[in-house]
Amino acid sequence: MAFLCLNLTLPIFFFFFFLFFHLALPTPEDPIKCSSEDTNTSCTVTNSYGMFPDRSICEAERVFYPRNEEEVVKVVASASERKKKVKVATRFCHSIPKWVCPDGQKGWLISTKYLNRVLEIDAEAKSITVQSGVTLKQVIEESAKAGLALPYTPYWWGLTMGGILGTGAHGSSLWGKGSSVHERVVELRIVTPAGPQDGYAKLQILTQQHPHLHAAKLSLGLLGLISQQITLRLEPLFKRSITYLTKNDSDLGDQAAAFGQQHEFADIFWYPNQHRAVYRVDDRVPINTSGSGVYDFIPFRSTPSLELALIRTTEDAQEPIGDVDGKCSLAKIATSTLMATAYGLTNNGVIFTGFPVVGFHHHLQASGSCLDVDMNAKITSCPWDFRVKGEFFHQTAFSIGLSVVKNFIEDVQKLVELEPKGFCGIEIYNGILMRYVKASSAYLGKQEDAIDFDITYYRSKDPMTPRLNEDIIEEIEQLGIFKYGGLPHWGKNRNVAFEGVMNKYKNAGKFLKVKDEYDSQGLFSSEWTDQVLGLKEGVTISKDGCALEGLCICSQDNHCAPSKGYFCRPGKVYKEAKICTRLRY
Repeated sequence: MAFLCLNLTLPIFFFFFFLFFHLALPTPEDPIKCSSEDTNTSCTVTNSYGMFPDRSICEAERVFYPRNEEEVVKVVASASERKKKVKVATRFCHSIPKWVCPDGQKGWLISTKYLNRVLEIDAEAKSITVQSGVTLKQVIEESAKAGLALPYTPYWWGLTMGGILGTGAHGSSLWGKGSSVHERVVELRIVTPAGPQDGYAKLQILTQQHPHLHAAKLSLGLLGLISQQITLRLEPLFKRSITYLTKNDSDLGDQAAAFGQQHEFADIFWYPNQHRAVYRVDDRVPINTSGSGVYDFIPFRSTPSLELALIRTTEDAQEPIGDVDGKCSLAKIATSTLMATAYGLTNNGVIFTGFPVVGFHHHLQASGSCLDVDMNAKITSCPWDFRVKGEFFHQTAFSIGLSVVKNFIEDVQKLVELEPKGFCGIEIYNGILMRYVKASSAYLGKQEDAIDFDITYYRSKDPMTPRLNEDIIEEIEQLGIFKYGGLPHWGKNRNVAFEGVMNKYKNAGKFLKVKDEYDSQGLFSSEWTDQVLGLKEGVTISKDGCALEGLCICSQDNHCAPSKGYFCRPGKVYKEAKICTRLRY
């Protein structure tokens, strides 16, 4: 999740004009580009941010755009017969890691761009059946028309259902089956490679009774292509009441675990330098409760390109001169303005008049208005759209089990005591988002009830340029991932988060067994995915500057930037950490 920040150089009236009046809403362009558009050959693919963690350029021999299951079977069979490596690409490719990259230049891409139809809504069974390229927004809107709701979802509605299931994307809740969308799957159809006896492709129909559903409903795209049908269990549409409460974070460690049990849709924004935690008190209310609230999350609104350029220019100027105070001032304006505007909540779809905000679930559960209209004037943009000079960031996201989350929070607070201003950089991007996730039945899902910590922070356009207070983020990352055994979010993170990750899943062997059965030739795998799964070495890369981009944990000074004053040193709180620390200016 990317966050809007505000620029100190903007006059205040100019900011509010930008905040509430949008000239255009340009949809990001297709992440797949082909030299020969007539034949869809000689192609490259990127993500919606324009850059993978290792900054590699992913190439493919050609791309296919199937529109139905028959065409999906045909493409997978053709790839299987030719022993072609193949990867599935979604409409916007929001995943930061390079799950979408086939090996080399001879692999194929299958885009789900036109697998975008809602196939059926069964009001009696309370279910919806969609193709894999359908967006979350479509599911929310079409369900609501039938008086139904998907109760727990990610907050960004630009994700596709195939992408959500591929990476385990989730919202925030410990109630019911929890916040992971894949826990609502009752049936899916997946096309896998096969031998000549099956025509080189096989349609697998997996229901709740089928044990392979536990592998397929969070598959990392490694089993085959989810095709014509994903069926999700829905609930009757309901209303919610939201109030944000701002408190001192001194007792956050004690409060965090219990808060998720107390409120169905709870989450927390944590601003460590400001010693503030913003608790989201969010629960169902009777359907006849008065209110027509809408949540149009400000960081997901279309933002004027001029404003984005000014913000990025300010950050770029602050970094090399070590302007920590400037970052802290910027962070306070950003967070204070977001809190004052209730993060984009309105009581009636127009203005915010006060808490609680009550409204129908489908108007509050997700947003992404910067994707609403397909216009390409570039006057405004999603803040992270790489076609304009805007946000360019890393994301570190991991879940910590409730049994140890207090200890993790307290360790981070010890870091705050040592380097309070070192956290201002992440507060520019709206601090640390804490979401609740429940233990999952998916083989690669959450292993226990947990809190997901989502951190977004500045990334330089130059891979050899270190970040201001780089050591703080690296120590938090290593605290969470290694000391507390945090599980990385499959759709986010830098390479280091995936080091040894499969050892953390008790059913990893079962997943690999299904993978071997469905794709024995590894056609939907790549060298990088094999490295993540622990089947090959090399998920981290040792080279000059590798720790700056999260490609390695530093073990020697040249992994940092010694010529710019950054050297590899132990952590300040977690002594086993190895972090790039600035020792001289």
